[in-house]
Amino acid sequence: MTRQLQKPDILNVEAVARSRLFTVEAVDLAFSNGARRVYERMKPSDREAVMIVPIAGDDLILIQEYAVGLECYELGFPKGLIDPGETPFEAANRELKEEAGFGAHRLETLAKLTMAPSYFSSKMNIVVAELLYEEKLEGDEPEPLPQVRWPLNNLLGLLQEPDFREARNVSALFLVREWLVKQGRLSY
Repeated sequence: MTRQLQKPDILNVEAVARSRLFTVEAVDLAFSNGARRVYERMKPSDREAVMIVPIAGDDLILIQEYAVGLECYELGFPKGLIDPGETPFEAANRELKEEAGFGAHRLETLAKLTMAPSYFSSKMNIVVAELLYEEKLEGDEPEPLPQVRWPLNNLLGLLQEPDFREARNVSALFLVREWLVKQGRLSY
């Protein structure tokens, strides 16, 4: 059991840098023990995102997408922001159609994850998609995203792939593995 801690007081928040996509804030904090610190974070947003784990028969469907931060192509699951007014399932189906060319008749939330919460307020809804059907929507990707099918009976083999390293993808892999085991569709 975790102990309930007293949150620090926020004394001041100031934007210290801006780009087209991001605003960096300095947050002046006073902790209950008297310590004061200035932390930096990305300006919080209420917008969440989705990552979709599509299952087609006995395979996962992954995509290859350019990751400019690493300057290489990464293998992972379709993902994107939830647009204003969309539910996570509507966003998941839209992103799946845009990035993988499929819609899903069945969607189920596996978890909601955070990433680097010391710096970001982002939340990622991990959704499994089944009963897929072909449907392509135009997305904002600058190039077509190649698909890779991966057999369910070798899920952990993905961890040996040098371009499958992004933490949210690895987390989604373990979440879907546990989900499949609970359903009796996969064993350890």
